[in-house]
Amino acid sequence: MNFLKRISVVTFATIVSSCGTTFNQPVDFQKARIGEISTVTKKLEKLPEPEEAVVVGVYNFRDLTGQYKASETGSTFSTAVTQGGTSILIKALADSKWFVPIERENIGNLLNERNIIRSTREEYRGTPKNEPQVPPLLYAGILLEGGIVSYDTNILTGGMGARYFGVGGSTQYRQDRVTIYLRAISTSNGKILKNIYISKTILSQEVGVNLFKYVNFQRLLEAEVGFTRNEPVQLAVKEAIEKAVEGLVIEGIQDKLWQPKDGWESADQLVLDYAKEKDEAELTKIYDRKYIDNEHKSSLGISGGAAILSGDYSKKDAGALLKLDFNTALTPSFSLNFAATAFQLESSNVVQNKFIGTEGNVLFKLLPHDNFGPYIYGGGGLIFNLENDIPDNIGSTHFKLQYGLGAEYLLNEKIGLKIFAEHNIGLDDELDNLINGKRDDHYFNLGIGVNYYLGKSAGKNTKK
Repeated sequence: MNFLKRISVVTFATIVSSCGTTFNQPVDFQKARIGEISTVTKKLEKLPEPEEAVVVGVYNFRDLTGQYKASETGSTFSTAVTQGGTSILIKALADSKWFVPIERENIGNLLNERNIIRSTREEYRGTPKNEPQVPPLLYAGILLEGGIVSYDTNILTGGMGARYFGVGGSTQYRQDRVTIYLRAISTSNGKILKNIYISKTILSQEVGVNLFKYVNFQRLLEAEVGFTRNEPVQLAVKEAIEKAVEGLVIEGIQDKLWQPKDGWESADQLVLDYAKEKDEAELTKIYDRKYIDNEHKSSLGISGGAAILSGDYSKKDAGALLKLDFNTALTPSFSLNFAATAFQLESSNVVQNKFIGTEGNVLFKLLPHDNFGPYIYGGGGLIFNLENDIPDNIGSTHFKLQYGLGAEYLLNEKIGLKIFAEHNIGLDDELDNLINGKRDDHYFNLGIGVNYYLGKSAGKNTKK
């Protein structure tokens, strides 16, 4: 019964987490529907009205990657990204209401049709040749060029899973990336007015739980539940193009290439928000991590936690730990750490020794320019026993070596949260007031704390 309960809990949790796909499986043909809109589409529609819409021409916004869709057996003749970039761009331009797109992709078809109209009217109406028969075409003040310049697959992959006695679950994910460029060119002098660069990640995810278990003699129970979700590439390209159009409008307002209907002041907040978003993007690496330039040289930290003795007594109890430390940076990755600790080591209700200590470490940050950074450290130190009833053959001063690992997350420019685990190796067998065996005493510190960075700026964001 306990086994069946565990199976029920695991299966129920997975089904609930994926109920959108588990209980809404397609079982019949679906009707055609209006295409999806994204959050960027809504932002385009909410842009302030222009004083006058700009006539633009788009000859071709094409796939420049030349990449074919990958498969398990190799590549296919199907392209990795949509070939309809021009249509998506024209729709985004119209949605923004800042541009009047005119037909240029298939201009030959348009000109042929106009010739047919002209010749037909001449035949049936006898119109003199010098009289205009067809209204003139609009000409573009701005040409929009560019294209989809890259489609990178598997820039980030991973997953996790576990199985116990035939019961298991797993999750896998994959992230691709599409990049586009959009530039605006003046038709009067050929000057490139704006060049917009946009990238969009594409997520594929799989979650599943399975069971393979003999529940009785010659009785095998097998069950599986899960779902797979793939973000459509076309929607990712659509969102990237719409974001490029939004950027083109706002940067054009900022540089006074075109003007809002209600004056420049009506778009001030829009320009400020876009500038903030752009600064944020310039500090973000490809894996959605911000680049942090640690201009500070030092920090003060306080931590609390537990100290666990591993000595000559079999029982291991946790005692209180308080740690104060000072950290000074030598390079972005390496720093010197000096700490003072107060802690209690307990074991079997026999040992309850209180200590204070000092130590020095060399600390190495694995990700020195990230908000979240794991680190490792090591060094040596002294601890002093504060108890009065120490046996005569036991000293009150002890040398030790220590090493540890931890991680820190910067909340803002001054405050960082940290967690760490540390192994302290005693150089004698006297920490528990008992000398026994060949192995020296040692203890573990586990803690969580806060760092306060000194100086004018800690973790300040700067451009790469």
